Amino acid sequence: MFNKIRRHIVGAVTILLAVTIIAAGCSNNSSNDKVRVAEVTRSIFYAPQYVAIEKGFFEEEGIEIDLTTTWGGDKTMTTLLSNGADIALVGSETTIYVYAQGTNDPVINFAQLTQTDGTFLVAREKPETFAWDQLKGSTFLGQRKGGMPQMAGEFGLRKHGIDPHKDLNLIQNIEFANIANSFASGTGDYVQLFEPTASLFEQEGIGHIVASFGKESGKIPYTTFMTKQSYLNENEDVIERFTRGLYKAQQWVDSHSAKEIAEVIAPYFDDTPIDLIETVTQRYKEQHSYATNPILDIEEWNNLQTIMDEAGELPKQVDHDILVNTEIAEKVAQ
Repeated sequence: MFNKIRRHIVGAVTILLAVTIIAAGCSNNSSNDKVRVAEVTRSIFYAPQYVAIEKGFFEEEGIEIDLTTTWGGDKTMTTLLSNGADIALVGSETTIYVYAQGTNDPVINFAQLTQTDGTFLVAREKPETFAWDQLKGSTFLGQRKGGMPQMAGEFGLRKHGIDPHKDLNLIQNIEFANIANSFASGTGDYVQLFEPTASLFEQEGIGHIVASFGKESGKIPYTTFMTKQSYLNENEDVIERFTRGLYKAQQWVDSHSAKEIAEVIAPYFDDTPIDLIETVTQRYKEQHSYATNPILDIEEWNNLQTIMDEAGELPKQVDHDILVNTEIAEKVAQ
């Protein structure tokens, strides 16, 4: 049975399929260098994207970015499918969900931004020495069923001999926006959190980071830039220049300190102290979450599908060359 995320995406595909087919012939051509990007959320996890904008790397390639935060995988994909955006930044699993519904204008992953999961395991009590079997019998606040964070989290737990549905009191009925508040209010012994909340909780003594699900799940195309095949066909030059601007930013992030990166991306996080942005950036750099080039390779793609399959959320196996275009990224990275 499709999970909630997939049901939303399926609904979007069903309603918008006819519109998408018609609109495919009406796309803007490459003479329009304004590119509308819909990001799934606003996150320090996406630092290279903001660096590319702030350091003028997209502008150097003749690209003007119109960035919108769409807050959720289903909303982001709906925005892309309905021509509300030219490019989406969201988890690659969404392209598989859409493809499984039989669309004739599939969504193609063309540039990878992050290559690990971005969540951390936070314990209420700080152990003298952490061991994964300490979680057995505990109350665990997980992420939304079927979403990439939860699937990667479950993969990490199983890796250490923990069945998340048998060995834990797993809570998954709390809305994403309320998970952190629920833990802060006293619910749960452990929680799976994104940054900067995980580090903020540690600073405030609410919880303690004891493990990284990004390290446990290995390299996966966690967040990628994607576009409809029709847009790619008609605007390949724009996509190539966009990818080149991104690659410049990826290289810049890889060669600069967390402090320097934090100073550049701070305008995107008005409510977050710059020292916290630096802490989070350093944590992501240390675990190699930021991809250093835009190439989404076969091994990462297969790892993604393995994680989805083990979670019972993979609708069908899809070959790498069907939903991933590496030609542009490889050309840019040469």
